[in-house]
Amino acid sequence: MKTLTRAEEEVMKVLWKLGSGLLMEVVENMPAPQPHKNTVATILKTMVDKEFVSVENIGRIHRYHPLVTKEAYSKGTLTNMAKGYFDGSFSNVVSFLVDEKKLSIADLELLLKQLKKK
Repeated sequence: MKTLTRAEEEVMKVLWKLGSGLLMEVVENMPAPQPHKNTVATILKTMVDKEFVSVENIGRIHRYHPLVTKEAYSKGTLTNMAKGYFDGSFSNVVSFLVDEKKLSIADLELLLKQLKKK
């Protein structure tokens, strides 16, 4: 899966939240400080080219729709991170998080319960 830049991810988060949106709706829902509408329009065009977003032309107005779900993008991003930095091992990812004190024993116990249910 292709990756998004940080700015593209911010726009994508807004589209995931809205479901779809016009340019000004996307701009209005961006975190402060909100980028200029021309900047967002350029980012959206790039995302259309990357096939993350589709555009519906309604006269002179464009409505943007996410083509990739948040879940699919998250899965691809985590998988790429594990491959690129942890030899493809998710257990190495979890070990790293434990070592960095980003994952507690309670978190690990919750993960074990979820694994046992599945």
